[in-house]
Amino acid sequence: MKTIFEQNGGTYTKVGDYYIPNIAVPNTKKYNIGKYGNLRKTFLKKHHKSYYTILFMEGKLFEHLAEIDETCHKCLKDMIIKMAEQEGITEQLKAIDQMAWVQKMNNIRNRAEEVIMREYVYGGFEE
Repeated sequence: MKTIFEQNGGTYTKVGDYYIPNIAVPNTKKYNIGKYGNLRKTFLKKHHKSYYTILFMEGKLFEHLAEIDETCHKCLKDMIIKMAEQEGITEQLKAIDQMAWVQKMNNIRNRAEEVIMREYVYGGFEE
């Protein structure tokens, strides 16, 4: 038989000889979490378990992951455009030498993604 009682602002259920707190994660709306959000989730789970748990229990984890993912995509897009401009990679180069253009754009994307990963996915925690 289960008994429910209140103490210290929380409710508990007695199961056998133990009192188990009635804890429930608040309902959260559905978020689209992409590559960077999932990488952030894995990072938090592995290296910052307490922060991950707090976000999860407050129902803010998926909102946080969606925000990180969206920010990463926007910053990546902006960085690629700015870096391509600075390095003089134009549509003219694309028309003349597609392989050179692809190589340079891949190089820029990789460098920009490195910054994004360091700053947003794995960042925010001072060692």
